[in-house]
Amino acid sequence: MAIYNVSIVIRCCNEEEHIGRLLSGILQQTVRNVEIIVVDSGSTDATLSIAERYPVKIIKIQPEEFSFGRALNIGCEAASGPFIVIASAHVYPVYKDWLAKLLAPFADQQVALVYGKQRGNEMTKYFEHQVFARWFPEKSNLNQEHPFCNNANSAIRKDLWEKIPYDEELTGIEDIDWAKRAMTQGCRIAYIADAEIIHVHNESPERIFNRYRREAIALKRIFPHEQFSLGDFFKMYTSNVISDGFHAWHDHAFLRSIYGILVFRLMQFLGTYRGFSQHSAVTSELKKTFYYPNGLKNSKKKSPDATSDRLINYSYKPL
Repeated sequence: MAIYNVSIVIRCCNEEEHIGRLLSGILQQTVRNVEIIVVDSGSTDATLSIAERYPVKIIKIQPEEFSFGRALNIGCEAASGPFIVIASAHVYPVYKDWLAKLLAPFADQQVALVYGKQRGNEMTKYFEHQVFARWFPEKSNLNQEHPFCNNANSAIRKDLWEKIPYDEELTGIEDIDWAKRAMTQGCRIAYIADAEIIHVHNESPERIFNRYRREAIALKRIFPHEQFSLGDFFKMYTSNVISDGFHAWHDHAFLRSIYGILVFRLMQFLGTYRGFSQHSAVTSELKKTFYYPNGLKNSKKKSPDATSDRLINYSYKPL
């Protein structure tokens, strides 16, 4: 039986446009002896035929079986490495040392979960660039005081997952729930800015609304004493639109971005309000991370170094 340094679990459904690039990026990592597990919940496009070109283990589940936590638990159960990296099928790493950077904090035995930076590409809408910049700063934090994390680009310890499996009943935010439970056992959560991936989203307004609504329902269950009121809705919508508009104006992108900003922030906070309107509420720290706008001060954005030999060559094809 093969012994792996790390297992990577990828949840997917109809990801033919993106999954090949992620798998190509994984094969070019400096970390070797990597197990790749694809958990597919009913793809009807070419996702699986593309995945089969790479050295992966494919696990199929029925769509009606799917929840975010259940798909992860199935993938984690099949993983044989001591660390489990979790990646969305529509992300891809920027650098060849993505895995090495993501796994490095596990040298501290108290670290239970590590998550890395996310950025958009040239197709990403302006408002989503703003969300990524807010949620995933340029500075790392090896000991977070709150459980925010994101399973589009994260890693956990396999032995700890065996004690704390993902909640299969949650409608989303299973990553934050897992981190919260790990922290109650004295474990640490680490954020590594250098473990960078590109996250490709192209959601309709309806999907944006539904995503934030289901995540708010889950947040309410995880933090039952928290709430997101109608006042919060107006405050967060207004402040984020102003902030996004300011940054778009500064970046000479106002006219082409303002409509998208208005629609996205409306769907984001309306969905959140609807999800929380079953009378509950987000911790102050999570509110800051999730909802508070970027300040009205432009910071210099860090771009990948195009000359760096760390960069992945995406013209690479598997044998």
